[in-house]
Amino acid sequence: MKLCLFQTSAKAPVQPGLITERGVVSIANAVKKVAGHTPTETMIGIIDNYAKLKPALTKLAKSGKAMPLAKVRLRAPLMRPGKMICCIGNYWEHQEREARAPNMFLKSPDCVIGPGDTITLPEFTEPVVFHHEAELAIVLKGPSKKVSEKNWRKAVFGYTMMIDVSARGEGRFTWKRGSWMGKSFDTFGPLGPCIVTADEIKDPNNLHLQFWNNDQLRHDYNTDDMENRVPKLIEWASTIMTLNSGDLIACGTNHEGLGPLQDGEKVTIEIKEIGRMTLKVKDPLKRKWERGIYMGPNSTNPEAVRKAREEAQRTQDVKAGLAAGL
Repeated sequence: MKLCLFQTSAKAPVQPGLITERGVVSIANAVKKVAGHTPTETMIGIIDNYAKLKPALTKLAKSGKAMPLAKVRLRAPLMRPGKMICCIGNYWEHQEREARAPNMFLKSPDCVIGPGDTITLPEFTEPVVFHHEAELAIVLKGPSKKVSEKNWRKAVFGYTMMIDVSARGEGRFTWKRGSWMGKSFDTFGPLGPCIVTADEIKDPNNLHLQFWNNDQLRHDYNTDDMENRVPKLIEWASTIMTLNSGDLIACGTNHEGLGPLQDGEKVTIEIKEIGRMTLKVKDPLKRKWERGIYMGPNSTNPEAVRKAREEAQRTQDVKAGLAAGL
């Protein structure tokens, strides 16, 4: 089941719904008893009471009045999550080494935006560049504490996608050399387009994620490349803090394909089992960076491979020139 939040017009209230093959179906009446004061509180009410609500929601998905997806405005399915727990690294990226220990940081819930919204780059001149990181995100149910890897599913309600926009200094260092404030500027947490319930995803570590910038394919990887897989992430995070309904764990990204975001661009993230989400990018300062992508030492991204070969050839030419006394 694909749960969403949507509006029928810019001034209409945000309401809960289901994304179906027929279109978007409102479930506002079906979840009245668990609705909260905000759209996020209503979604958390659905998460906490899903087992009781599922029969009615299943019926609505099949026969409820549907609106064309193009006629509604989807919002982030959790407009202000309780916690956004984000993995640092967490992908092998074709490196042969021992798995690193899990490592995570907290990203501000106030940075969340949704489908069709605009990522606005801050008017800071200090960060060198602003990067996209396309990620699978786990939607949690709780309270869950000290969950074992064996019982990881008890803490998972479903899955969505997040773009972890990052202000960076040189290379892949986060702005301020490790300060995660560079991850939490307003609009730096695009989330959506929906929450797919856990029963729809057989294995979260076998999902194909893609990300395009102005139709250029950048991220293109499978979640089976995680160093610490979803069960381990649940266990590790829940030993540190209580995981509550509506919290998120973003699973990290494969940095192959990492690149800059700049004014006027259109970006799209997709996992077929979850959906597709497109956003715009705006930079009030109209800055420009090279449109290339990050070149990891073992990257298999075609653009990165091409650039790496060109750089290797330039280095070889310089060495040959020095050897010849040129």
